[in-house]
Amino acid sequence: MTEMVTRYHRRPEWPGEVEAALAESPSDDLAPPTGLLLLAHHDGELAGCAGLRWGPDWAELTRVYVRTSFRGRGGGAALLAAVERRARAAGVDRIRVDTRDDLVEARALYARHGYVEIPAYNDGKYAEHWFEKVLTARQPAS
Repeated sequence: MTEMVTRYHRRPEWPGEVEAALAESPSDDLAPPTGLLLLAHHDGELAGCAGLRWGPDWAELTRVYVRTSFRGRGGGAALLAAVERRARAAGVDRIRVDTRDDLVEARALYARHGYVEIPAYNDGKYAEHWFEKVLTARQPAS
């Protein structure tokens, strides 16, 4: 969250800003039965995370993050694939995600993995781009 606050304001975070951002956008629902939070590890180190919260007709991807020292190694793609597997297993047929203008890496990641820009599905304070991916049925192993 520190990086998100810093990038948004284009300056180092001020005391209490990260805590305020977390309070403003809580993640308490990223646990069963309303969601999940997946953690990615590389060589025993925490490398990233991705959350998914269930909606009545679709799931929302949130908290996608890969630590700076692990970027460029496929971690974002692995997190998306893992979240999508879990969503399919839960019977979800589409995933939506919103993001900001300045998070160009996130927008590129989503587009590379089949997420397409859609009209706004929420009025999130920091949402400037909205994406959706329609999940195909799991393919049988060959």
